[in-house]
Amino acid sequence: MTCYSAYSKVKHVNIEIEVCSRRLSPIAILILLTVFLIVPNANAQSYDPWRNTNQIIFAVNDYFDQLLVRPITFTYTLSAPRAVRKGVGNFFSNSRDINIAVNNALQFKFQSAISDAGRVVVNSTIGIAGILDVASSLGLDKHDEDFGQTFGAWGLGTGPYLVLPVLGASNLRDALGLVLDTAFNPIQYLEEASLRLALFSAEEIDSRSGLLALDELVSGDKYIFFREASIQNREYLINDGQIEGEFGDF
Repeated sequence: MTCYSAYSKVKHVNIEIEVCSRRLSPIAILILLTVFLIVPNANAQSYDPWRNTNQIIFAVNDYFDQLLVRPITFTYTLSAPRAVRKGVGNFFSNSRDINIAVNNALQFKFQSAISDAGRVVVNSTIGIAGILDVASSLGLDKHDEDFGQTFGAWGLGTGPYLVLPVLGASNLRDALGLVLDTAFNPIQYLEEASLRLALFSAEEIDSRSGLLALDELVSGDKYIFFREASIQNREYLINDGQIEGEFGDF
């Protein structure tokens, strides 16, 4: 992944991005407006003691994103039919549902955990390895949970903001959670190393393709923009969509 991982989970919390029409849902607009409002005071509001190192890693990630990832993704978006891209996205979404089910259970959201487990069973079989999202049509809702969110639900603080090489925006708590998230990713247990690399690369391209429409919205200090977008998005996810702050009950 790249520094654009600041947005990597935005699309999984009911934020729909249509690359061609460049439409954003109200939640996406709300998060972005929040970023625009807080960027002027970002230094005072964000715990970023490792900023110098973070900025160096961010710059390297961004360089490779602009040099390789974005051009490849743009070509993929233009050349692959929408149905193909939808199937690819569904496949990787299905692989993440295992981890989501586990984390919902760990947060005692048992109804959601059962729904997520049902999604894996239905989509992996009837949905042909997850290429078709049959589960949603059966009323099995898609959720978004990971170990970083579980640790947050258990009361563990975020710790300092952290930019990871390749993986992008994170924090100390989420970086720890990422280790466990990886353990529940079925792709890494494939025996063929080249196949694992190909699938992880395809997943990154699929993830980045959903964010191309946001590129033109980046303004001001790019590092701060992505830092604040990441922090706001993680708060949104951990609070299950309950946004607190200046917007109140908006």
